[in-house]
Amino acid sequence: MSDETGTPDTPAGSTGGAAQGGPRPEPLRFFGTSWVNHDNGYAARRAGVAVGSLAAAAASCLVLNFAYEGIQIADTGAFVTVLVVAMFAICSALAFRNTWEGFGRRHDPQRQAQLRGLLAIGFVGSLLAYFFRSLTEAPGEKLHREEYEKAREEYERRSSRRTGNPSKKKRRR
Repeated sequence: MSDETGTPDTPAGSTGGAAQGGPRPEPLRFFGTSWVNHDNGYAARRAGVAVGSLAAAAASCLVLNFAYEGIQIADTGAFVTVLVVAMFAICSALAFRNTWEGFGRRHDPQRQAQLRGLLAIGFVGSLLAYFFRSLTEAPGEKLHREEYEKAREEYERRSSRRTGNPSKKKRRR
């Protein structure tokens, strides 16, 4: 462990030496590496994430309701009200879709940077995507499991090719 940052010296997903036995799984938010073997309170964490994301979405909707009431009190007109409601609905739908797709494949970081504002407005959609995914698995588990199993397969293939010291190999004549 690094003394300054408290992070491991080797990054997650890196291949370890023979003592470590190959690639390490990448930790997921709220789950760490418990998603690999579904241990260390995995089920309780999944339930907690589901309840937490649903509660956060409900609280967010309450806050948006207060904002809607503020627009009604300000008497800005029907056009502005429809525009604001449509903006939150469309941004939430796009954020839901983007977050849901992110559980199955890696996003392009440049595209994510461009969508940051839209995703911030549609935060309710992201919370709901997190809730629905946590009902079946840890959000992002499928993607991480595929990557981890592929890395393990490659490691096994690489490490099983060579055994022993090549200089002591018998030569055929």
